[in-house]
Amino acid sequence: MPMEGQSGAAAGGQLEDRIDLSAETDAKLEQAKSLVAASGPDSLREALALLAALEKRCRVGNDTPSLVRVCETSLQLCKDCNDDEALVATLKNLATRRSQKTKAVSALVQKAMPWVLEENGYKPLPVQNEEQKAIREKLVVSLMDITDGKIFLEAERARLTRALATIKEEDGDIAAAAEVLQDVHVETYGSLSKREKVEFILEQMRLTLGKKDYIRAAIVAGKINRKAIAEEGMEGEKIKFFTLMTEYHRYQKDAFELAKDYHSIYSTSTVQADDAQWKEALQSSVIFLALSPFSNEQQDMMNRINLDPNLEKIESCREAVKLLLKKEIINYPLPHQAELEAMSALTLGGPDLTAHWHKVFNTRIVQHNVRVAALYYRRIHGKRLAQLLGLDPADLEAEISNMVSDGSVYAKIDRPNDIIWFAQKKSPEAVLSDWAADISSLLHLVESTTHLIHKENMTQ
Repeated sequence: MPMEGQSGAAAGGQLEDRIDLSAETDAKLEQAKSLVAASGPDSLREALALLAALEKRCRVGNDTPSLVRVCETSLQLCKDCNDDEALVATLKNLATRRSQKTKAVSALVQKAMPWVLEENGYKPLPVQNEEQKAIREKLVVSLMDITDGKIFLEAERARLTRALATIKEEDGDIAAAAEVLQDVHVETYGSLSKREKVEFILEQMRLTLGKKDYIRAAIVAGKINRKAIAEEGMEGEKIKFFTLMTEYHRYQKDAFELAKDYHSIYSTSTVQADDAQWKEALQSSVIFLALSPFSNEQQDMMNRINLDPNLEKIESCREAVKLLLKKEIINYPLPHQAELEAMSALTLGGPDLTAHWHKVFNTRIVQHNVRVAALYYRRIHGKRLAQLLGLDPADLEAEISNMVSDGSVYAKIDRPNDIIWFAQKKSPEAVLSDWAADISSLLHLVESTTHLIHKENMTQ
């Protein structure tokens, strides 16, 4: 029989023998319960001392089933006596014993968690007063300390961390709640399901945005697997994720990313089933697409939305998309300008951000008109173009300068003569190359036509 105090592998490399202490455990557990039942809380210490000695014998003797029963009974006695201080102390003492079995530690955590959390959830149990609240938080912190660094308790630690963050948030300390959650790298936990990981990261995002830490929010958002939230059954998580992303991109004032966020929400099956939800999402997607800078990606998305049959049901958005896709000058304001600017997506973020979006809307219409003018004119007088676009010449010149700077249009302004050149002057080599290409195309057409004529003659 192994020496008392040893556990694990013996000197010869063989596993130690297991001592069956089930009979003694039954007797001692019954004795401890009788002590507490007879004398109440006054005999709790005596009962715990009795069980502590038995716990050591079970632990050293490798009788894990009996050890688990002793640990659970010790906690239950403390709970029955309503001695919260003894409960926390007993939990810490038993979990930190030398060479404590993993099953015993798991049993301790599993036994204590229902006393602070809802069943199979992460929400803390409601309390009646400040004293109960303090004990609840102390027990949660103790359980988190026990589960720290233990792979076999990853799922429990994640639940406890969310519970502590919820407690901090209920106290109004959003920053502390965010710090509690951000210390847990749940994406590395193998014992959690895909849904649990996504929900945890979404909670990290929500609290990080709540404390206005937008840089960390962007980092946390990168942990979300877009393919995972696009799967069937993850619609709620997908909507929550892109709703949080709209808050981040609204802070960045990135209209095109906002358009993509709202379109992702719109394409969700649960949103498609609700008329009010898909209309709001589609309207938001269209309005932010109109506010986006001109690019190939923006034009591609606008053409795809234009083919959406649901767009026909929203007149203001349908007309706006058609106007922006046409190569024609648009008069500002648009026919449904007031309705577009009154959409809820533009009013979020405060009056300053709303005023910014209104200004950007006007700018995008002017830029559209300048691009249209560049298609039809090689050169034009500045005053004439300003008259066509309904702008002040100085404002027009400033806008063209901005567009030239960002590369969206080619233009040169001859101020003395008040002429704007939209066509880039070609070098003699470029002119010759274009002429050669035209001649080659013409000869190819002549050859194809001749071939078709001969073919027709042969068939007659």
